[in-house]
Amino acid sequence: MHTDTERCVRAVQSKDARFDGWFFTAVRTTGIYCRPSCPAVPPKVENMTFLPSAAACQQAGFRACKRCRPDTSPGSPEWNARADAVARAMRLIQDGVVDREGVPGLATRLGYSTRQVERQLNAELGAGPLALARAQRAQTARLLIETSELPMGDVAFAAGFSSIRTFNDTVREVFALSPSELRERAVKASRTKNAAPRIPGTISLRLPFRAPLNPDNLFGHLAATAVPGVEEWRDGAYRRTLRLPYGTGVVALTPQPDHIGCRLALTDLRDLTIAISRCRWMLDLDADPEAVDEQLRSDPLLAPLVDKAPGRRVPRTVDPAEFAVRAVLGQQVSTAAARTHAARLVTAYGEPVEDPLGGLTHLFPSPQALAGLDPQALALPRSRRDTLTTLVAALADGSLPLGFDSDWEAARARLSALPGFGPWTTEVIAMRALGDPDAFLPSDLGVRRAAQGLGLPSTPSALTARAAGWRPWRAYAVQYLWATDAHPINHLPV
Repeated sequence: MHTDTERCVRAVQSKDARFDGWFFTAVRTTGIYCRPSCPAVPPKVENMTFLPSAAACQQAGFRACKRCRPDTSPGSPEWNARADAVARAMRLIQDGVVDREGVPGLATRLGYSTRQVERQLNAELGAGPLALARAQRAQTARLLIETSELPMGDVAFAAGFSSIRTFNDTVREVFALSPSELRERAVKASRTKNAAPRIPGTISLRLPFRAPLNPDNLFGHLAATAVPGVEEWRDGAYRRTLRLPYGTGVVALTPQPDHIGCRLALTDLRDLTIAISRCRWMLDLDADPEAVDEQLRSDPLLAPLVDKAPGRRVPRTVDPAEFAVRAVLGQQVSTAAARTHAARLVTAYGEPVEDPLGGLTHLFPSPQALAGLDPQALALPRSRRDTLTTLVAALADGSLPLGFDSDWEAARARLSALPGFGPWTTEVIAMRALGDPDAFLPSDLGVRRAAQGLGLPSTPSALTARAAGWRPWRAYAVQYLWATDAHPINHLPV
């Protein structure tokens, strides 16, 4: 979008927050870059330059605006709506792969050479993988500086910097303030706003999103399907345990009118960036609801559902392998039965964790831990036991790679080749674990009932044909169809 100068100028002059994260405005006369909705007086058109990423702005020598804080914009919705190499690379960079494995590791995961990856990212984002990872480290550093009392040395290494000097230089360059000045400003602001006291051992922050956001089905679904010990709804927040590259964590996510409150307790602060990225992914916070709802409103039978409660998101997962196991456990049984089956696996094979602020007890068991399960101990039909053990074996030995960077069609092909994996199971994994916004469940009972009630075709083939007009957002159409039912997944817990 950053190449459409006229459209970008209109967005900046109208301070349109819908475009935050789509592009950034760099002002040549001040050396500052802003989000489109910056509250400052818009600069003259001839002084504006539009760039596709914060990393590109920083690489061009611009520093972040202190008023609109462009580093806290929602992410571009493109990276979660596409399955090409650039989008997959961005999802991996957001998940910290460059910091952990370097650019060669990123390229290996994508199946390209490092030169090809760098060329593609530079062409589309104006910055290579190292610059994009550096911008992310700077944002993480600012979060830790402003939301914790950690010594600056600990902040530097937790954010992924290799030295204190690099940390100091980067923070000054990006934010035009030293780390200590950033902390002083944050302390003064919290006193002015009478902010809630910090809870020792936790980091509190706000996760931004593009309005509107309807929390009912999003948090309702996560709460209604919560696996005891791994997830819970407590004091108005969805809480769950996290398995992360360097350790474990517990997150509490609270819906608010203009943001999602996020409180994290991590055993290793190097996991902060990854934990935030996975929470944003799970809640689908980088979606563009205006684009989604506009397309779905084009169907006159679907439009009333969208108008009634716009901004529905697709509830996802923080661990694709975990969700695949839970999808098999949920085949042809009630939500309550699926939770019971999953809870038994958690008790028998999950890794214990401490949660002094709630009732969480375990991580969901990894595929490697489940590889040793006794099929006879599962209270499931024999065919379902075979499906589960085959899935777990494929996940454990790496022959079925499921991740945020997965090629959606390749993953579908691998899943469909497993015994017991029909269209429903494959598509629900594509929707909620892999994040395909066009995944569709025409055979789902709830979808078929809703379609019949609206006067839409209710047979899978006819409904699929009608849904062609909803593409590429059929996964969101499923959320609107499910919402016609009184099932607990569609309502916030009371």
